[in-house]
Amino acid sequence: MPAPPVVDLGARLASFAQTWTPKVVASVDDHEVKVAKLHGEFVWHRHEHEDELFLVLAGRLRIEFRDGAVEFGPGQLVVVPRGVEHKPVADEEVHVLLFERRGVVNTGEVVEPRTVTEPERI
Repeated sequence: MPAPPVVDLGARLASFAQTWTPKVVASVDDHEVKVAKLHGEFVWHRHEHEDELFLVLAGRLRIEFRDGAVEFGPGQLVVVPRGVEHKPVADEEVHVLLFERRGVVNTGEVVEPRTVTEPERI
């Protein structure tokens, strides 16, 4: 078997400009590793059956919850538990790595213009 490929996250992030459009960079069993650029406020949503991991690669991200918020930066991560309503907010552009089960829709149960049901693989 040949050696697995090395994924250069910086190069993958440099290959697109869109915000709030996660791109798949790798698969791990039935999960996907995604990268995304975030800027501005996202929509309040929840993932009823899946946890969602956010790892900040560059910038600072705030995730708002109905009873508070967390803010974190490069090298830090937050896992949003399944069923918990949340809203990511990026006052400036933020680069994140997401780890979630294959098939998770970025807006959860909410359908809006930024909903991505089939993320592009880059």
